[in-house]
Amino acid sequence: MKLSQFKFNLPESLVANNPAEQRDEARLMVLHKDSGKIEHKIFKDVLGYFDDKDVMILNNTKVFPARLYGNKEKTGATIEVFLLRELNKELRLWDVLVDPARKIRVGNKLYFGDDDLLVAEVVDNTTSRGRTIRFLFEGTDEEFRKNVEILGETPLPKYIKRKATAEDKERYQTIFAKHEGAVAAPTAGLHFSRELMKRLELKGIEFAEVTLHVGLGTFRTVEVEDLTKHKMDSEQFIIEQKDANIVNKALEEKRKICAVGTTSMRAIESAVSANRTLKSANDWTSKFIFPPYDFSIANSMITNFHTPESTLLMMVSAFGGYENVMNAYEVAVKEKYKFYSYGDAMLII
Repeated sequence: MKLSQFKFNLPESLVANNPAEQRDEARLMVLHKDSGKIEHKIFKDVLGYFDDKDVMILNNTKVFPARLYGNKEKTGATIEVFLLRELNKELRLWDVLVDPARKIRVGNKLYFGDDDLLVAEVVDNTTSRGRTIRFLFEGTDEEFRKNVEILGETPLPKYIKRKATAEDKERYQTIFAKHEGAVAAPTAGLHFSRELMKRLELKGIEFAEVTLHVGLGTFRTVEVEDLTKHKMDSEQFIIEQKDANIVNKALEEKRKICAVGTTSMRAIESAVSANRTLKSANDWTSKFIFPPYDFSIANSMITNFHTPESTLLMMVSAFGGYENVMNAYEVAVKEKYKFYSYGDAMLII
């Protein structure tokens, strides 16, 4: 398929700048992939589509406050440093994006916080905006992370045109987040409230957890018309044996298995055994899923509404059927569903 087949017109007004008042009260579009039928619901209605022993696969990655603002030595110019991933814990080496990039050179020192709570040195250029920096910090890892927590800002995506607030610290995080390492939230999971989780549990729905640390590569624009030429950035993922067992039992019993989010889907599709069951893993994946694609594990999926021409929209189209999904997006625009991270949800079943 071609990149241009995933174009659609999205009015700016439909980009959600704030989350729904209650997590589970965002709107929910239900798309039946066999018939293409569409229903309009509220997210908590998801309860009505699953039964005893069905399984939901959740991504339990935790977003850390990855956006830091600091000053450059000598000039004092303000710079933004976006922490992408830790390369070496002992040496405190990090892969980062810097802005404005043209002013940040190897050897520069960067100071963060009023009393220079953290200081870093630029040790390498990786891409036009990418750098490797080393934090010059003598304390323990726990103290270092505490300082990042103090100085860092919730890494809201750039299309949210406002400053991150204290509320974002809670709302741009799933209630089941456990393992720190993501620079963007697995957004489909943001719709689950504690009350809804309890009600799903009481109905007998089981949860399997995977960890995929969402990197910015997930949102990298596709710049090639021929999709086979696009390369995804690698992201770390972990699947424990106990969670693989829950999923495989449901597979065996032909239950509904729902991947909550594109990140959960990418993790499980990156760990399929030769006999098409889920295996445990601790690995990196650069899997790019676009139509046509034969899914092995999940038979339903919860996801948000994604950007035109994004790899996320391509995966959703592979799962729900290209015509079905592009039609559903047309309906979503007409019905004024909210798009992106803080937007509304879609259940494909």
